[in-house]
Amino acid sequence: MKKIALISLGCEKNLVDSENILGLLLKNHYQIVNDKEEADILIINTCGFIESSKKESIDTILDNIDKKQKVVVTGCLVNRYLDELKKAIPEVDLWIPIREYKNFNKLLSSLDKELNSDEGLNDEYRLVSTGPYSAYLRIGDGCSNCCSYCAIPLIRGPYASRPFDSIIKEAKKLASEGYKELIVLEQDTTRYGLDLKEKKTIVDLLKELLKIQGLEYIRLLYLYPDEISDELIDLIAKEERLTPYFDIPIQHSEDHILKLMNRRGNKEYLKNLFNKIKSKIPNAILRTTVMVGFPGETNKDFANLLDFIKEVKFDHLGAFKYSKEEGTTSYNFPHQVRESTKQRRLDTLMELQQGISYELNKHHIGEVMVGLVVGQDNGSYLLRSYYNAPDDVDGKIFFTSPKPLQEGEKVKVLIKESYVYDLYGVLIE
Repeated sequence: MKKIALISLGCEKNLVDSENILGLLLKNHYQIVNDKEEADILIINTCGFIESSKKESIDTILDNIDKKQKVVVTGCLVNRYLDELKKAIPEVDLWIPIREYKNFNKLLSSLDKELNSDEGLNDEYRLVSTGPYSAYLRIGDGCSNCCSYCAIPLIRGPYASRPFDSIIKEAKKLASEGYKELIVLEQDTTRYGLDLKEKKTIVDLLKELLKIQGLEYIRLLYLYPDEISDELIDLIAKEERLTPYFDIPIQHSEDHILKLMNRRGNKEYLKNLFNKIKSKIPNAILRTTVMVGFPGETNKDFANLLDFIKEVKFDHLGAFKYSKEEGTTSYNFPHQVRESTKQRRLDTLMELQQGISYELNKHHIGEVMVGLVVGQDNGSYLLRSYYNAPDDVDGKIFFTSPKPLQEGEKVKVLIKESYVYDLYGVLIE
């Protein structure tokens, strides 16, 4: 029995691909090992989104091609730069771009003559890697928003919803296996169903998921602002099992920058949206992502972005510097911003957010949070509640317990202290 190890880079959507790869190989009698040194075949699932992720992927490949095992490289970087990679790193034994996932085993058989299967990746075969209580539920692939800075449509293609019944079937299977939390995931979850013949919506999908017994929490990630309907907000407000957590990447606040980014909506719309969410769901957690240094962003634009962030007060905010990506519309835009200016703006923005986060976290002192035990850290347990998502972007909730607890156990925690990003509490019996 051949041994396989896998290194998964990039986002959670890529992680689901990795889980599908492992599930398919497990079905075909490979042994999955954690130590890559033990493996006969090492698979590296790459990211190719922005410059830093591309560098990480290349470095990971180069660090592993001098090993004894065969090396297979797949994922977004391969889909984007296959020909260039083949020429630059001929030591790699096999390249599998995303567009060839349907032929995964057929291609892999060139390295393993004992593999008698032409099966490709699908959601039926999956080895969940996020623990026995929480799993991602991917509902589609690709993106059709075509933001001018983003390479995802170039890599993954236009948005394609996964069939409704297929999603529900997998969700029921996960629930029957004891998973208590599902994180509904895609590049744009709010677009779900618009391309399906039956015209299902994300609200239809959530209502069906809520019928499944055993699911304690259902969380949505990556909502496009102008696709968030009143019906969706009202459903989350009404249903306790739908986590009141709104991950809404806005990228910027200024109208002319949003237009250059090819983003729909404007500052006024965004303000009204966040006010509406907070008025209907006072305990809603707001998370966003913003970009600094987009071509044409002036000092005034940046100052206005800071004012917008001060006004909205996001619970969690991530920021990154504009990355000039080949093939995107903004690649040739004039008025590119200096790298030193981007870094200065990023530092200023994150310093502002630290203060906002600290002030908001103080409001949680005295609150009883209900959630799942998700591990331990330096003698304390870790809690995931409506406050924080599982992708290590948000702060952590630490708590102590007078008795031993199991991962996945549902508990109540009284928040006693707050820090810039993290909360600290104690178990309530």
